[in-house]
Amino acid sequence: MTARTSIAHAAAGTSANINRPHRLTAILLMAAISGLAIGLLFKRWDNAPAAAASWALTTLPVLLSLLVQIAQSLKRGDVGLDIVAALSMSVALLLGEELAANVVAIMYSGGQFLESFADRRAGREMTALLARVPRMAIRQSGHGLEEVAVGQLAPGDLIVVRSGEVLPVDGVAQNDAILDYSSLTGEALPVRCQKGADVLSGASNIGQTFTLVARRNADQSTYSGIVRLVERARLSKAPMTRLADRYAMIFLGCTVALAGAAWALAGDASRGLSVLVVATPCPLILAVPVAVISGLSRAARAGVLVKGGAILETMATIRTIVLDKTGTLTGGTPRLAFAHVTPPLSENEALRLAASLDQASTHPIARALVAEAKSRRLALAFPRRVVETPGEGLHGQVEGRTMAVGGLGYIRAHARMNRQLLALETGTPGMVLAALAISGKVAALFGLADRLRDGVSPLLDAMRRMGIRRIILASGDRQDVAEAVARDLPIDLVRGGLDPNAKVTIVNAEAKQAPVMMVGDGINDAPALAAANVGVAMGATGAAASSETADVVIVQDRLDALLPALEIARRTRTIALQSVVAGLALSGAGMIGAAFGYLPPVNGAIFQEIIDVLVILNALRVLR
Repeated sequence: MTARTSIAHAAAGTSANINRPHRLTAILLMAAISGLAIGLLFKRWDNAPAAAASWALTTLPVLLSLLVQIAQSLKRGDVGLDIVAALSMSVALLLGEELAANVVAIMYSGGQFLESFADRRAGREMTALLARVPRMAIRQSGHGLEEVAVGQLAPGDLIVVRSGEVLPVDGVAQNDAILDYSSLTGEALPVRCQKGADVLSGASNIGQTFTLVARRNADQSTYSGIVRLVERARLSKAPMTRLADRYAMIFLGCTVALAGAAWALAGDASRGLSVLVVATPCPLILAVPVAVISGLSRAARAGVLVKGGAILETMATIRTIVLDKTGTLTGGTPRLAFAHVTPPLSENEALRLAASLDQASTHPIARALVAEAKSRRLALAFPRRVVETPGEGLHGQVEGRTMAVGGLGYIRAHARMNRQLLALETGTPGMVLAALAISGKVAALFGLADRLRDGVSPLLDAMRRMGIRRIILASGDRQDVAEAVARDLPIDLVRGGLDPNAKVTIVNAEAKQAPVMMVGDGINDAPALAAANVGVAMGATGAAASSETADVVIVQDRLDALLPALEIARRTRTIALQSVVAGLALSGAGMIGAAFGYLPPVNGAIFQEIIDVLVILNALRVLR
């Protein structure tokens, strides 16, 4: 199946799964309400048998639908509080309390309708992702422009993205573009991407038409991965929901026992019926799913894809965070830290000449110098007669002059060293040095380093205030490099020189003390991500292996998105527990009142529906 058809099927499946139960509950609710109105008219006309028949006949469809649902649940091994609703309607009909049965049917189907509405409301941002999936793309070839299915795109294809269109695949911009990443990251401001910048599928082109070169197939691109994560999240079931199912059994037993005792002690069957009615349904089966779906929706809107309700709940309990260094705390690519030049050469001119020659190399240091020169809008010349020694350096001609760029060992073999420049050589851990030689003389010394991301220290401080007790840096770089990066950060433990197994050992050791979150971006982080209670991958620039293994994927290359995700998780769990505790307390009070005769069956049903509405509205607070 192609990416296009698989994504289309996902969108169609999600829409059908949401709309079908919503329509059914709406029909059942309207039928029960119509029966109540017609019965009340017959009652006013002193036709009690016709009124009773109207209430009973419109209760039966709700009861039969409920019995089918219960049978399906029992077949899966699930036992829930829907049984209480079925018992109350059945007992009411058997006791000749048709009005009570009809009111329970209205309240039950009304609760289901409200829950369905809340599900649709909470999942709006997630399903909106599916609605934006591009189906076709404009590909440029030797025959001109052709419209093709997105699934036919391949790495290396040149794609034309018109104004207003959604990028179909991840790629590299071939000219300047203005993109809207709000659907991926929640960032409201447009992003200006220069020529050569990496761009992500799912972003919208809000500027002029531009072209990009595809880096991945559609089904391997960022947006397709998000669609898969959304589908997986929607089908998940949180531990709190499963815990609610276990509590449901206890609640069901207590409900039946209390109803039986009230009936036996008072000698009045309506007392037992009132208890059953007040217990139908229960906040346990409404509040938690609505809150969890709302939390997943909020996280998706913030640019953080959580792979299910279980993960979201676990995130709320995290007390220890283990951070990778390269690509997580730092940007993952070397950047120019300093440049020392010999007069009369200026820094920009030295950088321009070095970058002009480095255009012929794919080495990360060469690419960093070229990127820095382009960011300063320096006009690069075309290099000629280039000879590269892989991993060391290259020499050739730029604007008629013989030049060499590379590490100090390589430059020593191609030029006379400048003592003044060498005296400036820095001993900063993690710093990489490169030199430029012109006509056999060293003309410039460049220092490059992988810098900390902006705002890392305030981010870690905010995590401390949120309740994170321990922060650990686990890096594959040398110990001195890792310590240099963490020197001014609120980090409790710094471990360097780690291989993937050593990272797993650290995660397992910390997990014995408290729930652990591991954050990384590379293939070497994948085992540790899998071992942690919650694994978080930097999805925009990280390796596919880490994104697949992780429980949470940060869509764009922004570590600060982790903070709102943790806040959303904790808020979701708190609100869900509030709804459950408050709802159960009110239901319990109502059941006791019904057992002592203070709540007749009809009044009890109305009281329970008020509770249901309150817990659903409270659960929807997660969306704020």
